[in-house]
Amino acid sequence: MHIHILGICGTFMGSLALLAKELGHRVTGSDANVYPPMSTQLQEQGIELLQGYHPEHLQPAPDLVVVGNALSRGNPAVEYMLDSGLPYVSGPQWLAEHVLQGRWVLAVAGTHGKTTTSSMLAWILEYAGMQPGFLIGGVPQNFGVSARLGETDFFVVEADEYDSAFFDKRSKFVHYHSRTTVLNNLEFDHADIFPDLAAIELQFHHLLRTVPSNGLVIYPAQEHALQRVIDKGCWTPVQTTGTEGQWQARLIKEDGSAFAVLLDGVEQGVVQWPLTGLHNVANALAALAAARHVGVTAEHGAQALAAFQNVKRRMQKLAQVRGVTVYDDFAHHPTAIASTLDGLRKQVGKQRIIAVIEPRSNSMKLGAHREGLAPSTTDADHVFWYAPDNLGWDLAGTVANASVPTHVCNALDDIIAGVVALAEPDTQVVIMSNGGFGGIHNQLIEALENKP
Repeated sequence: MHIHILGICGTFMGSLALLAKELGHRVTGSDANVYPPMSTQLQEQGIELLQGYHPEHLQPAPDLVVVGNALSRGNPAVEYMLDSGLPYVSGPQWLAEHVLQGRWVLAVAGTHGKTTTSSMLAWILEYAGMQPGFLIGGVPQNFGVSARLGETDFFVVEADEYDSAFFDKRSKFVHYHSRTTVLNNLEFDHADIFPDLAAIELQFHHLLRTVPSNGLVIYPAQEHALQRVIDKGCWTPVQTTGTEGQWQARLIKEDGSAFAVLLDGVEQGVVQWPLTGLHNVANALAALAAARHVGVTAEHGAQALAAFQNVKRRMQKLAQVRGVTVYDDFAHHPTAIASTLDGLRKQVGKQRIIAVIEPRSNSMKLGAHREGLAPSTTDADHVFWYAPDNLGWDLAGTVANASVPTHVCNALDDIIAGVVALAEPDTQVVIMSNGGFGGIHNQLIEALENKP
């Protein structure tokens, strides 16, 4: 079967393409923005990528079109698909019907940490010899690919609350029928489709309605929004994580790089790993609890995490140039920005930290998180914000009262020049964006290399 995927370079749709190819289908795809790491991964797998959304990409007609949720009516490929009567389906529905049917699905949902926690969980199962399938919205470095079918019935999926397609406004995760369900946290996000936090809580309630009574729901006890979701109706046993939960961490190192795992007050094992940050400790507890549900002891899971390599673009060290370390991070929400910088600060002490941030997500473009931006960067020494001319709101005014030196630039060259001027040995530069950020990563590294 020839499957054509519209929006193939999105992290979810690109992963879907890998699974379709592994099932034996001929897979092609098109996207408006083709950039790494997904484009690289797809090309390495021999999947043909086409730039733009032209009707001729659907000629001759594929057997099925899988439509990404970034596409809407008015898109030339969508209009041609509808006018031609081509068979089409949303990505989550295709995944549910062709991959997840009859499998033990372990789903990781929540505002933050889905990709990392899913990767941890898949790796713990792999380390235990369970050879799971997975679909993750990033490239876990332990595996080198973002998706595979696996050799057993276990399948780990990053379960997004974003809508499924222009013709199916349900959250993706209601399609998956998960048996083990992690709810990492819950904050307002996706302002382009949800009016408020209550609307997102309702979708999470719909997710809980699909979890069987012989399953398990895992969530942090101190998360008030998730507690409201649970209180609205839960028909499944629950386990809690965090300082008030059944699963707790006792920090051995303040930066989170070593901690003991406790279950009901009893130590289960110790995690010593290269990751930092309390957010990653929380992610680890959720992954260990989920893995235990399918038979992996927490002690064995802790051993697995010692060998865990984080996902690409999650505090991924890109280069060290003349004593300046450059990282790539996916953070694009004030909470995630703050967590990332807090973890790095605890790791590097008083060394200089420069944060370079692109407010690129749909919620950011709508200004939904404006009030949290300046406070999120207090652990940095200098912050450079990218404010393109089409941003649509006053970023400079929003961060004018930040507690750290802050620069707002509308050109990448200005950011690069500013960072290079400030960077000296033992400086940490963190570039944060959920997109390609105009290729600033390599441009900055090159500028640092050529610094007089």
